[in-house]
Amino acid sequence: MIHLMGGLYLLAALGLAVYGLTGFLTLWLYLRHQHDSVPRPGPLQLASAPVITVQLPVYNEPLVVERLIDAAVALDYPLGRLQIQVLDDSTDGTTALATERVADHRAAGFDIELIHRPARDGFKAGALQVGLLRARGEFIAVFDADFLPQPAFLRQTIPHFLNDPDLGMVQTRWGHLNADYTLLTRAQAISLDKHFAIEQLVRHRADLFPKFNGSAGVWRAECARVAGGWSADTVCEDLDLSTRAQLKGWRFLFLRDVISPAELPPQMTAFKAQQARWAKGSLQCVGKYWRPILASRRHSLLGRAYALISMTGYLAHPLMLALLVLLPPLLYWGYGFSSLLPWLGLAGLGQPLLFLISQQALYPNWVWRTVAGLPALALVAVGLAPGNSWSIWEAITRRSHEFHRTPKFDLLPIPGSGWTSELAVGAFRVPFSPLILGEFGLGLYALLGAAVALGRGSYGSVPFLLLCAAGLSYTAILSLREVVGSR
Repeated sequence: MIHLMGGLYLLAALGLAVYGLTGFLTLWLYLRHQHDSVPRPGPLQLASAPVITVQLPVYNEPLVVERLIDAAVALDYPLGRLQIQVLDDSTDGTTALATERVADHRAAGFDIELIHRPARDGFKAGALQVGLLRARGEFIAVFDADFLPQPAFLRQTIPHFLNDPDLGMVQTRWGHLNADYTLLTRAQAISLDKHFAIEQLVRHRADLFPKFNGSAGVWRAECARVAGGWSADTVCEDLDLSTRAQLKGWRFLFLRDVISPAELPPQMTAFKAQQARWAKGSLQCVGKYWRPILASRRHSLLGRAYALISMTGYLAHPLMLALLVLLPPLLYWGYGFSSLLPWLGLAGLGQPLLFLISQQALYPNWVWRTVAGLPALALVAVGLAPGNSWSIWEAITRRSHEFHRTPKFDLLPIPGSGWTSELAVGAFRVPFSPLILGEFGLGLYALLGAAVALGRGSYGSVPFLLLCAAGLSYTAILSLREVVGSR
């Protein structure tokens, strides 16, 4: 038994090392491609500007729906060539707020309509598909409810399509409206900065199966339709459609310098639900597309391998849990670990380096931002492991899945006086989840494991076990506090 457990431990460490080494590969590709020239088309000619459809999918977002609609109407684009669709699946007061706002703007001359579905068939993908069938635009911009699109967005993105008929989608970089709200939002900001400033840049410029991030991007309507439209058989409809479009040969473009600000989830429970959905959807897309990706002759071997490793990235969480569960008994029984393990541990430095470099690339005060957010990110990354692992298990074992929304709160900084809608953070009831007990239990298990490691003189294992204990406890405590505070 002890040798079986030791073998499983080594396999889990090898699996994590693959994702760590992918970080070093990403870093090398970033250094190679960061200065690649991006096409700079001329300014948009208003007389020949194409018709644009702006889609705003919302579901029970009473605190932000009016702000979102107003921002879409404020886009700097010829009035007669702009169509706005509010794709509303709400079951609360959001629909009434949106209906009134849409009526006001329609009376002012805007082509704006509210499309309300009585049933939420297909969740967000279903709403987007309904909008796609009714869209009159040659290009379609999508903004989720937590975004605040800037007036120049269409002028900055649409010209890239006009001289490149093979360009199917343009993605912009997500900014952060409330990065400094809490340690949790600071951690999220660093994580997203790494994804956009490093990973997305590499995927797009090195042609490694770039993807749409679900919001703050523009699709060529023909591309979305030819690729089969929006599908609801995964909970990552953005990755699903992106993969199909890539397999059909459409090109994507990432504009790092065009920023689309969005609200970060201020609640740990909301953030865990969001990450669990992304973990589940990514694995669903792997199951759906791994064969076509491997068989694709449009993409290099590196591109195909990188795509699959990236899409399975959330497997790092169950692998880390495996290390945590196996390590204390192996230490207790005095198991002789492989000499490979220290070298595998060094591979894990690849991903943290990307976080650091993304901050240096984006912000003058990158040292402060890193010091303020990176420790919290380490705790959160560990704390997400149980929820994401369970979500991955559901992706493997279940056929039907629900799309869980992430609540939004209109959190904007007010100089000298706090934040807008700060009291609303506790407005939505947070249900208790047995997962919280699992997080507490694993945190205690990790702490006991650290005691075992000290007793056996295995001091190198102590930092990992203490990090697990702190991260799991931090996640559980914040989640339980939100459950109690919302009642």
